Amino acid sequence: MPGLLARYRRTGADMPFGNPLAAHGVAMEGYFWRFTQRDTGRVLIALAGINRAADGPWATLGLGAHPGGFLRTAAHPVASADPHGLGAFAGSAFHGTRDRLRVDLGPGARIDVRITDRFEWPRRRLGGSSVFHTVPALNQYWHPWLLGGRAEGWADVDGERWDLDGAQVYGEKNWGRGGFPEAWWWGQAQGFDDPRVCVAFAGGVVTAGPLRTEVTAVVVALPDGTVVRVGNPVLSPVRARVDDESWQLSGGSRRWSVEIRGEARRGDAHVLPVPLPAQHRNVPGALEHLGGRLSVTLSHNGRCRLSGASHLAGLEWGGISRAHDELRRRERACGDTQN
Repeated sequence: MPGLLARYRRTGADMPFGNPLAAHGVAMEGYFWRFTQRDTGRVLIALAGINRAADGPWATLGLGAHPGGFLRTAAHPVASADPHGLGAFAGSAFHGTRDRLRVDLGPGARIDVRITDRFEWPRRRLGGSSVFHTVPALNQYWHPWLLGGRAEGWADVDGERWDLDGAQVYGEKNWGRGGFPEAWWWGQAQGFDDPRVCVAFAGGVVTAGPLRTEVTAVVVALPDGTVVRVGNPVLSPVRARVDDESWQLSGGSRRWSVEIRGEARRGDAHVLPVPLPAQHRNVPGALEHLGGRLSVTLSHNGRCRLSGASHLAGLEWGGISRAHDELRRRERACGDTQN
């Protein structure tokens, strides 16, 4: 039985009551942390993709900040992921676990924090992808494992030291058999009036063999500790409309309904890398805003349980062709300005 389970997990899938935080051994195992400081208006992100190629593992690393548009990325030749729990490692450049994050991408791109008062995903049966966790060989799985926490530490952002003590923390993991899907949308926000509120969503084109469908999942953590997850295609579908500068989501179940509106200027987005695991290289692949606006309304049996807004939201529209088009647009705009 242990051998069968190990082979099953190597497809990317997890049994109910399994451990989606543990590495699966698929082509890409992604780890992401986001730090929000409402009082300073600052946001910091750290990412690691632990990738598998024929000649061994390697890592996609990144550190980005708002305001200012700072971004430092790297392809690192040394990488490993913890097969027993949450852990992403790349030599001395990256060390990420449930309660500690250290990143060193050179002068001006460092972070060293402890994460305390963690509010982790409370549902043991399934993770953020719900029933899709049990489907083998999907191109992407998603699990927002950390819906709140408190940072203790600092960051060096482009030569400026940031005190991160008290920053709100969010963490998620994503993984898949071939890297990233052909198109996806994503968002996450803290920095609401009530610091216990956390919103996250992820959607895209999900494929596995002949299976091809569009799915969007929404997770909302309420001040009383309730975590609402909607987005099952049959029982609680969520519709998403996304364009260059807006994210509109609506849907839910018979009991819960959610509406999310996100806004951000296209030119303000960071262009983040995504890995091509087998090719041992990163390419531009996602447009991610670190300081967008997100509003959310959540109702239970027709009664409003949450209505709020954050001006420090992460909003992403992903796809390799879209990222390349945006870089070309910026190059043309820069050329027009210089002429």
